[in-house]
Amino acid sequence: MTLKEIAKEANVSISTVSRVINQKNTKAASAEVQERIWEIVRKSGYSPNATARNLKLGKNSEEQDKSPKSIACIYARSNTNGSDPFFSQIAKSIEQEAFKSNYFIRHSFTALDVANPETAKQLTQFPIDGLVILGRYDYQVMNFFTKHYKNVIYTGLNPMGCQLDQVVCDGKEIAFTAISYLMELGHTKIGYIGEQKNEVRFNGYKEAMEKLGLPFYQRNTANVKHSADGGYKGANILMKSKADLTAIFCANDSTAIGVLHALKERGFRIPEDISIISVDDIDTSQYLSPMLTTVHIPMEDLGKMAAKILIDRINGGHRLPIKTVLPYYIAKRDSCCKPGQGRKTFASET
Repeated sequence: MTLKEIAKEANVSISTVSRVINQKNTKAASAEVQERIWEIVRKSGYSPNATARNLKLGKNSEEQDKSPKSIACIYARSNTNGSDPFFSQIAKSIEQEAFKSNYFIRHSFTALDVANPETAKQLTQFPIDGLVILGRYDYQVMNFFTKHYKNVIYTGLNPMGCQLDQVVCDGKEIAFTAISYLMELGHTKIGYIGEQKNEVRFNGYKEAMEKLGLPFYQRNTANVKHSADGGYKGANILMKSKADLTAIFCANDSTAIGVLHALKERGFRIPEDISIISVDDIDTSQYLSPMLTTVHIPMEDLGKMAAKILIDRINGGHRLPIKTVLPYYIAKRDSCCKPGQGRKTFASET
């Protein structure tokens, strides 16, 4: 497929397509149009002419890439490629950054693919130059990929202790920051909804409660998947157990969306009755009612840095493992406030 054909299918000009895929101007088109262009690029497998591209960039013959190289993405925490809005945004950023250096995402897999022996065997036969693991993984997944692939990088919120390149935001510190903010508002009875096993956000929540002198009770937590469905179930678990809470820390925004839905169904006001804070700051979070207070994770920068470091390793730029920790901040919106008097509680539910 040519630029002209992509432009025709996207219903935009050729120059707009060129600016979007070559990253000359991030404001060359709306986010919706840019996504439409990238979707066509992914679907068609479009590759620019490497020689013409490098000549245009002023590279000499020795610097020119002979052919496009490929990167694979592994969605380690999801059963479906691209189903998680957080990791989908990171993957999109990886793709766009890699494209600048004539690298392309040719394959995307999930942890379930690795668990299936027949599929796993097929994976090893794909010619891949580099691999990005998105999200926390178990050591079976790590061993599989480090055994079969030389260039691997991890990105997510659970810093890993292995000898891999990694670009992270520290989930334990994020949890501490979220709990500290709730405490500043006057909350002392704070619950948790999300995964717990090997999850640094849960460990960070417990550690924060202890260090800040707040009471921790396992009954004030719900061990559920990081998803809207998990959040819905988790909120109902806490309501059924009549947990004594004024605020809930949700492991991510998708979970918080389910929590909001469940609480509203039972007539709770957010934040007057229960304050909600979560993690990620996906696009949807600011369009909820109320707008969600959440810890903003620089998803675009996680993807860009992961792509840059991976390509540097592929090109022999470094050998020792690199760990890059990116900053975050609380996006203060409408789902948190000071605990009020006369509020509705889980204990008062009939």
